[in-house]
Amino acid sequence: MKKLSYLLIYLFINTTLFGQSTMQYNLSLGDVFTIKQDANQIITQEIDGATHEITNTLQGIMEFRVKGDNNNTYAIDVMFKDLNLKITSSIQGELIDVNAKNFQKDDAQSKIFNSLLDVPIQIILARTGDVLEVNGGDSLVSKMANASGLEDEFSINMMKKSLEKEFGSEALADSYEQLTFIYPATPIEVGDSWKNEYAGKLQAQNTWTLNEITEASANIEGKALVVMDVVEPASTMKLNGTQNSSVITDIMTGFVKKMTVHGLAEGYTTMTQTGDQEIPTSIKSTIIYELIEN
Repeated sequence: MKKLSYLLIYLFINTTLFGQSTMQYNLSLGDVFTIKQDANQIITQEIDGATHEITNTLQGIMEFRVKGDNNNTYAIDVMFKDLNLKITSSIQGELIDVNAKNFQKDDAQSKIFNSLLDVPIQIILARTGDVLEVNGGDSLVSKMANASGLEDEFSINMMKKSLEKEFGSEALADSYEQLTFIYPATPIEVGDSWKNEYAGKLQAQNTWTLNEITEASANIEGKALVVMDVVEPASTMKLNGTQNSSVITDIMTGFVKKMTVHGLAEGYTTMTQTGDQEIPTSIKSTIIYELIEN
């Protein structure tokens, strides 16, 4: 009877251990991950019965290179290898069309975007994917502002203020977390859910669920409540909505193989020139991140 009891205890312990998995990043010095990003965003505003649509299309390639391993965190250099941005308006037509690699020397916007390529920004990444620190964003902003061709100090400082909202250290930390911050702090098993959140222009309260584990990959689903509160000198945008994510990660490294994010947020925009009028506004977006095999 004792032997049977010991056997049952052994089986119970091993079933429990093998049923749970520690989902986290497991990187090595020198690892390099290249991510392709395709993003499409449609902003729709209703003004006095008329509809105005702005479509933002972004294509980028980012490289993540592991430079340090401190047991609980990783130091990773992140740099843009390419970035293409196109913005069109249903009323005004094409507003921006920039290819960072194939820049035009007489085009200030082109030179600004070209200046951010191959500039390493170092992030400190927790094993959960939380971005704890970003270094180098301010230097990147300065380099981009200087590439604009502006000469007077006031104009350069105004340019820096504008660029900081997208490329400053804080903004980059918030941006990177949308790709990396997907893991729980404790072991889980298939079917378990966990929560986390990130801030920035897009604030999200996420609920993640581990759907499947294979020998090569983990399949994770995310659902989030999102808030967008964007304050600009000439306008303020306040939106609420939802975001659904489908993620496939490498079971060995924890790095994303493919992530697809669909979002829809609705609310209103107020503009300085129209006083306190609330303009109904919605943003529909799709972002796809995909690992490029080196």
